[in-house]
This record gives sequence, C-alpha cells and structure tokens, in this order.
Amino acid sequence: TTVSDLVAVGKNALYANTTGTENTGVGYEAGAAITTAAANTLVGYVSGDALTTGGYNTAVGSSTLSAGTTAAHNTAIGYGALTVDTTGGYNVAVGSGALDANTTASNNIAVGYNAATANTTGTNLVAVGYGALAANTTTNNNVAIGTSALAVTVAANNTGVGYEALAANTTGAGNTAVGVAALDANTTGADNVAI
Repeated sequence: TTVSDLVAVGKNALYANTTGTENTGVGYEAGAAITTAAANTLVGYVSGDALTTGGYNTAVGSSTLSAGTTAAHNTAIGYGALTVDTTGGYNVAVGSGALDANTTASNNIAVGYNAATANTTGTNLVAVGYGALAANTTTNNNVAIGTSALAVTVAANNTGVGYEALAANTTGAGNTAVGVAALDANTTGADNVAI
C-alpha cells in the first residue's frame, strides 16, 4: 500500500494504517487501528487506538477518544476526554473526564473537569466549568456555564449561567437562570427565568 504524510512514534502507533494520510500518532498504540482515516492527530497512551475510518480528529492525553471507530471532527484534550465516543462527531471536550461517557452524540462542547461527564447521547450541549451538566445523559439543548451549573439535570432546553445556577434542577425544562446560585433550589419547575 501507498501512504504519505504519516508520523508514528511509539509501539504500534498507526500500526494498521493502509491508505490513511496525514495522520500523526504519538504514544503506545496511538491510532493503532486506523486503516483509511485521514488527518488525525493523536497524542497519548491509546489515544484514538480504535479509530479505523474516522478522520479529522485531534486527541491529546491518555485514553482520549480511545473507543472511537468512525468518529470524526472531534477535539479531545485531557485524560479520558471523549474516551468511549464511538461514532459521535463535531464534539469538543477539554479537561479530564470531559464528555467521557459520550458514545454517539454530536455537536457538544464540554470544558472543565467532568463537564458533561455522564452524557451518552444528548446533543447540542454546552458545558463549561467543573461538573457543569455532570448528570445529563440523553437530553438535548442545554447550556451550563459555571461550576456545578445544571449539575444534576436530566431535562432539556435549560440555560444556567453562573456558579451553581440551576444546580438542583432535575426534571424542570425550559428554564433560564443567570447569576450566582440563580434558581439553585429549583428541582422540577419549568419555564422559569431568574436573572
């Protein structure tokens, strides 16, 4: 086979690459299963080690994007970020444990330790801050900015901006809370606004 523009450093890095181009694998088994995928940058122990055809990913850190097979256009930085993502695309996970349970969901942004850590299939999420949207698993369209913002929610269409904004919200949907501890005691109430 003919390949070009590859950089492989570490045992089994880019081991199975047949026709994939512009791939970089640095670390033990980084990108080891890539066959035809292109334009991946994988740095760290088993970073992107299950990727086969998924391309245009950047994964930096031990076990980042390590279950991805056809996942594409993802950025994972930090220990275990996007670690079990298999086919989800267009995700950004920065921080240890960010989006680490994400399997097939796409279009998510998680920045901070354990930001959106339980999310599996929820899409269109923004979680910025330590533990922001930590319990969200399958719901969509939530924005949590601030430490523990929307930390226990499993409801959709919420916006919490500020330290512990909507922190106790579990099933209340359609809420908007802006400010430190805004609507922090709300658990099931819906369609509230607190600024």
